[in-house]
Amino acid sequence: MARTGNESQNRDESSFPTGRFGDREFHTSRPLYSGLAVVIKRFPADAALPADARNFVLVHGIGVSSRYFHPLAAELAKLGQVWLVDLPGYGSAPDPHRDVTIADHAATLGAFLADRGIPNPVLVGHSMGTQVVSRLAVDAPQTTDRVVLIAPTMDPEARTFPRAAGRLIRDFAAENLRANLVVFTDYMFRCGVPYFFRQLPHLFNDHMEHRLPELAARTLVLRGDKDGVSPEAWTSRVSSLIPDSTLITVKGPHIVMYTDPKLVAERIAVHAA
Repeated sequence: MARTGNESQNRDESSFPTGRFGDREFHTSRPLYSGLAVVIKRFPADAALPADARNFVLVHGIGVSSRYFHPLAAELAKLGQVWLVDLPGYGSAPDPHRDVTIADHAATLGAFLADRGIPNPVLVGHSMGTQVVSRLAVDAPQTTDRVVLIAPTMDPEARTFPRAAGRLIRDFAAENLRANLVVFTDYMFRCGVPYFFRQLPHLFNDHMEHRLPELAARTLVLRGDKDGVSPEAWTSRVSSLIPDSTLITVKGPHIVMYTDPKLVAERIAVHAA
């Protein structure tokens, strides 16, 4: 993907940390690729780790932002450098004012990884983020040999707004209050309802199951046992379609990496080894 003329001035991080989660500081930048801006948060790895420690790249779902990944990022930073991505139009990334498909999100993510020279990262997607990272891993298999799909979407039974909304509402009851507050504020005020509804058809029309047999990277499919959005039968099917995959069910709801970041980080660490 071509870089724009403004990219070089936008992609540089501040010399100082721009945010903090617990005792972890992170740096923020906003690179631009072919007119699509993303916001990147970099959680530096622990200083004691070797220079060649694995990088982890975390990609969020529809309507939300990288904020719900902060607890998991803090845990994974004990293993390597962590990069959180706000996709175009989400979180702190500005509205692109144009149609952005799943393939566009994947290409923008790939352009960022190539631009920063991040070698063979562990690509972690949650919900719609699983569609984005699986698209990138199939389109550009040289990007990574490890993929993690947390609570993948969307199964054929839920590719209408009423069914998807019903599942999401049911899942809200299983999430803790803080998780719901993060999701609600992201949906309503940071993504916004108009952009959410512009993105929704792309979520439904992207049939991930058609490309999963081409996914060459070793893949971990992970689901919470109380997940109201990604049913057990669907996650089992996702795993069965991938040539080299492992399916794990842990205790938790759809946003399991927020409710139990330590356990999810441990599972990802084993997978990344």
